[in-house]
Amino acid sequence: MSIKPLADRVVAKKDAATSTTASGILLGEAKEKSTTATVESIGPDVKNIKKGDRILYREYSATEIKYDGKDYLIVKEEDVLATL
Repeated sequence: MSIKPLADRVVAKKDAATSTTASGILLGEAKEKSTTATVESIGPDVKNIKKGDRILYREYSATEIKYDGKDYLIVKEEDVLATL
């Protein structure tokens, strides 16, 4: 990956949204967006997250970008709510 985030930012790849619930119920198109992602790279000031972590982030805080035909997110470390 050649995207190198600056400061306390994290580059992540959004996880695919599931189409069924744990009990097997099929979900339609109008469900909530996925707010989990897998970390691809981290900035030099990031302290609590490492590459490969799955993160839960604030839905509207991420910047979505497309690079080499793939979709990525750039999220500040303070907008990451938890690691999974």
